Amino acid sequence: MAVALKEQGLRDRLAYYVRGQAPGWGDYLLQGLLTTLLGGLPGLPGIALRGLAYRLMLRMEGAAAIECHVRLRHARNIRLGRDVYLDQGVYLHGCPQGIELGADTCVMHNTELHVFNFRDLPHAFIRVGRGTFIGESVVVRGQGGVTIGEDVLIAPQVKILAVNHNYADITRPIMEQGISGEGIVIEDGAWIGAGATVLDGVRVGKGAVVGANAVVTKDIPPHTVAVGIPAKVVKALRADGTDRAEIGAIYATPERLQRWRHATPAHS
Repeated sequence: MAVALKEQGLRDRLAYYVRGQAPGWGDYLLQGLLTTLLGGLPGLPGIALRGLAYRLMLRMEGAAAIECHVRLRHARNIRLGRDVYLDQGVYLHGCPQGIELGADTCVMHNTELHVFNFRDLPHAFIRVGRGTFIGESVVVRGQGGVTIGEDVLIAPQVKILAVNHNYADITRPIMEQGISGEGIVIEDGAWIGAGATVLDGVRVGKGAVVGANAVVTKDIPPHTVAVGIPAKVVKALRADGTDRAEIGAIYATPERLQRWRHATPAHS
């Protein structure tokens, strides 16, 4: 934002601010009116009224429960599936390609799902599948595109960051060198432990477990457990519920890992 507004006048700064909140002045005013009148109403009456009135500014399939003090920006680009639950203090910023939360998804308090994209990256979105649970104070940055599958468990204070700063030019401040985003995919049934960080360009496989406070810098194969900084796979899991140490027996060849890696592109 600081880079975009350098040497800009007050009028340009105001216009930029509005563009960051909504597609235009009409949506900005409607969004502000509804959230001001209804955003702070507590309890079931507030949930009921927001469930009706917020349909004027976002897409809602069936009923969704939105607690008080939920912040919405670019609400036109937000879609909530049936029976989605948004706890108090959740912040959804849906610019430009939006946020989609699948049916029965639960987002706990103070979590931020944010795709504000003032550098015009081509894939900026967050898509979450059915039945996923996102814990307290989680941060998901979707400038490079984030796809989270069904029945994923994301523990408190996890960070999923599909964006990176360019820094190769030592003659310029990093702030002025732009950003990049390759995208992140977390497949169905995975569990991301408390405080873990998933960095850009990473795929976490189906049913994989990422340990608490781990930092994921490389792909985690399906049905494996990864811990540490940087995260390393320490064991694989079997259908009978027992651990299996012979990870290479399941993912023995680079070719097999490559086929899995490209099965579903991060930007699909």
